[in-house]
Parts: sequence; C-alpha cells; structure tokens
Amino acid sequence: MFTYLFDFFMEADAFFWGYIGFSLIMLLGCYLTIKTRVFQIRAFRHVIYTFLQEAFQRSASERGLHPLKAFFASVGGMLGVGNVVGIVTAIQLGGPGALLWVWVAGFAGTLIKYAEIYLGLKHRVKNERQSYDGGPMFFLKKAFKAPWISGLVCVLLCIYGAEIYQFNVVVDTLAYSWGINRLIIAFALLALIVHASLGGVSRVAQVCSWIMPLFMVIYISLCLWVIGHHVADLPAILLTVVKSAFTGHAAIGGFAGSSLMLAIQNGIAGASYAADIGIGYDSTIQSESHTVYPERQARMAFLGVCLDNFICTLSILVVLVTGLWQTPIGGENAPLVQLALARYFPLVNMLMPLFIFILGYTTLIAYLIVGMKCARYLHPTRGASFYMGYAIAILTFFAFFDQTHALLVMRLAGALLLIVNLTGIYRLRHEIVFTVEDKIEEKAIITGPASLLVAEGER
Repeated sequence: MFTYLFDFFMEADAFFWGYIGFSLIMLLGCYLTIKTRVFQIRAFRHVIYTFLQEAFQRSASERGLHPLKAFFASVGGMLGVGNVVGIVTAIQLGGPGALLWVWVAGFAGTLIKYAEIYLGLKHRVKNERQSYDGGPMFFLKKAFKAPWISGLVCVLLCIYGAEIYQFNVVVDTLAYSWGINRLIIAFALLALIVHASLGGVSRVAQVCSWIMPLFMVIYISLCLWVIGHHVADLPAILLTVVKSAFTGHAAIGGFAGSSLMLAIQNGIAGASYAADIGIGYDSTIQSESHTVYPERQARMAFLGVCLDNFICTLSILVVLVTGLWQTPIGGENAPLVQLALARYFPLVNMLMPLFIFILGYTTLIAYLIVGMKCARYLHPTRGASFYMGYAIAILTFFAFFDQTHALLVMRLAGALLLIVNLTGIYRLRHEIVFTVEDKIEEKAIITGPASLLVAEGER
C-alpha cells in the first residue's frame, strides 16, 4: 500500500517541481526583479549594513524579540540537514546542472522572501505573551478575502512543522556513525526538541544565536579548504554545470543520468526546500521581531537566503570536485559531504554526525514552534498540546522510513504552501515596499486584537 502511495507522490512531486513550482518561482521572481530594478543587487550593501547595525543595537522593547534573534531563529530553521544532505541529493538525481537552478531559485527567491517577511510583519497582531503573531495566515485573508484560507495554510504548516525528513536523517546518521540503537536516539532527540519548543521562539532564538554563527564559520572553512585543493578543476566543473543545466547529463559510473527537467526539478525544489522560499515558515517566525519597520526585518531575511544558497553551493561543490556525486542514492550510509570532507579531515567522521545533529536539532525546534503557533491559531486553548502529541507520533513513525519518503512528504506539503503563498504575495504586491530606507507607514503594521487595532501613524 505504502509503495503505491509513495510512487504516486513521486510522480506528483516530479510534475509540480518540473512545471508548476518552477514556473511560479520564476514568474514571480522575474516580475519582482523587473519591478524593483534588480533590488537583489542594488540593495545588497544596505542588507549587510542593516545586519551589522542590528548586531550592535541593544533591544529597548519589552514586546517581541530583538531583530537579530528573530533572524537567527529563522536561520536555525533554514540552515539544516537540507543544506548538507538534501541539496546533494538534488545533483545525484538531477546531475551537476541542478546547481545552476539552485542559484536561479536563490536569486529569484531573495525577493520572494523579502515580500513574505514584509507582509508578515505588516499584518501581524499582538498576542497575550508579550509578542506578536504573524505569517501567511494573517495576510492571506486579505489577499483572497476568504477567512478559510488561513485555516488551510495553518493545517499545511502544521504538517510542515513536524520536520520528518530532518528527524529521519539525524537518527540515521547517529545510528550509523555512533552505533546507537535508533529507538534510543529517536526518543532522546524528541525529549530535547520538546524541551526547547516549550520555551517558545525566545528559547529557540537563544539556542540558534549561539549555535548558527559557530557552525557557519566551521563548515564554510572546511568546504573552502577542500574546494581550494581542487581549484584547478573548477573551470571544467562549472562548465559541466552550465551545460548539463540545459541538456541533462549522461549516465556515468553509479550515476543514472538526468534530463533537463530532472535538473530543473531537483535544483529548484532543493533550493526552495533548503531556504523555505514561499513556504510561510520564515514569515511566521520573524514576525515576532520587535522592529516597527517591516522592510528592515525583510532585508535581514534577504541575507538569510543568500547565506543559505551559499552553503548549499559549497556542499554541492565539495561533492562535485571529489567526484562523489556519481554515488548511487543509498549507495553509502554516511552523507556524501561527510565522505568528501573526511578525505582531508579524518576527524570529520566523528564531527559530521555532531554537525548533522546540531543542524537537525535547530531546524526541528524552529519548525515545531511554527507548527505550534499555527495549531494555537486553529484552537487557542488546546491546539498547541494536541499538536505536540501529533508531532511526537509522526516524527517517531517516519524515523523508520526511507529518507527519500520523508523528504517527499515534506516537498509535497511545501508545494501546496508555495502555490497558496506565492499567489497571495502576488495579489498583495502593491502593498510591498522594496526600500533601503526605514520609515513607518501610516497603515497598521503593529496591531492587536480586533478591538485594539492601532495604526502607527495615529500613535
């Protein structure tokens, strides 16, 4: 029964990301790029400046999170197993050309990410926990003028919030590398996830603010060292990437070959999944920032996509320059990036499982928080507790499935969210202000319950 179901899911996934997902991201990304006169490039130095300014600015608000903590809570969810394991699967299935489509998705995705964060903050509301609730469930009601759309998006985000793929990869990696029973790992990991998630976004932000900068520095350094040893091969590899992006790639070694559509499908899907482009997760979590400037937090989210895409690129290049991308799916129990780095750093075989654990853990707690916020939106009193029970059950269940099955479920949930969110963003496109300056609009950008709506211009 499950075999037939997952075969159907695989066909649906191939069709969506090969045609619909690709078209939606490219059309909206190109539209926003033209409309904003290539804002990705024009605004980049201001994006860096905003980040550095927030890094040295102390919080003066009792409500919400410091913008930098909201940023790292979001990055903790984005930079995960998908950047090290999932994205490499994209080139195993789609060939080296998938890397070019990863870049295309990242370039278009920066403006889509900016748009969803901007709208999330603009339409957010105050909650009773001295913070804010925001995200697609709030701005899509206005986009579609239909209250039921919020419930649909919340249900999909609840499914997406229980990150079964990353949980599966962490359990697989630790069980293989450290020889520990899978069930023990699964329950220990669940206990840590539940503990962090019960502390809300503030606890997740605290964890991610310490872990993510350290991880990025170490991982980027290791990858650059390996790529540096193959710098003479890079021109030929990059030429292969460009050629196979438009023609596919013939079968060689353990690689089964790929077509143009496979390269597009896996490159776009891999990058979108890794950076959560158009999913709504990021908008929900960053809406807790205490900033009164939606465009300011949106510019920081812009930087998050750039970092995510850069780390995806490094992971792929490490596997390409070492030739390990030709390894068949399931041909090795350890992640291919681990095998590539271990050729130069013997201790990586001990450290990489720890890296995978840290990446998976930060992603799992960040996603689970978003799922809990959506469940609370659906049922304010019991939603969060019911959702926690569901998440524990589904994570445990999929810990014993094949990784590709878990990834397929996540990609399909993401596909449905992408359709709804990108359509909503397009319908609200005239509300989005792409700017490098900070100014408070006269429209309501920080609101409360319906009876307490207050426009910033009226304060």
